[in-house]
Amino acid sequence: MSLLNTKIAVVTGGSSGIGLATAKRFVEEGAHVFIVGRRQAELDQAVVDIGRNVTAVQADISKLEDLDHLYEIVARKGKIDVIFAAAAFVEKVLTVAVTPEHFDATFNANARGTYFTVQKALPYLNDGASIILVASAGKTMGLPGRSTYSASKAALRSLARTWTSEFKDRKIRTNVLSPGPVETPMFEGQFPSKEGAAEARKQMTATIPLGRPGRPEEVASAALFLASDLSSYVTGIDLPVDGGLTAV
Repeated sequence: MSLLNTKIAVVTGGSSGIGLATAKRFVEEGAHVFIVGRRQAELDQAVVDIGRNVTAVQADISKLEDLDHLYEIVARKGKIDVIFAAAAFVEKVLTVAVTPEHFDATFNANARGTYFTVQKALPYLNDGASIILVASAGKTMGLPGRSTYSASKAALRSLARTWTSEFKDRKIRTNVLSPGPVETPMFEGQFPSKEGAAEARKQMTATIPLGRPGRPEEVASAALFLASDLSSYVTGIDLPVDGGLTAV
């Protein structure tokens, strides 16, 4: 039996990388998935890649009116069973060079946008729904150039604790998924050249006990666990999917 049969899921950041891999896996397990992203061309391609049981909604999660529009569309299908909040912004900048514009762009997408993605979903969630917040292994590490990104992702860990308590009467579970380095377009986009990305990948790989970056599909498998009844007694946790990076 499919693990998400007849379920409705919303996946932000669903047009590429971890979000796209997770949307595919959810559909394979029987869900109808609403994928959310800012770029229509990427959403259109993601719909083709997923192939069935998928609806694309162009939206910027940092804009509250876009979230209202998203949930108006989702409501036509039914109540939501899973939210996978993966939309994120990352730009590597040393603290001395951080501008208010960079700070706001990072926190608006990663913290504020995710917060209101969940808050505005509450009237549309089924009791017993699963909320999965995608953070980062980097939130517990002092990585140069990641002050704003890591702090914005650390905020998600705190939100999961609060929401675990606040939503308990509705049996809504909130968990955090914290990937380590994963081979995605977002990873490549952090560096000015392919050579720079390759060197960064080499350096990071040397610190990962499993000796390689992760694949989006591996994170999607962990997401499926948290989305399904396999994790029915799991709430409020932070699940690292990082090859052991933060364990040693």
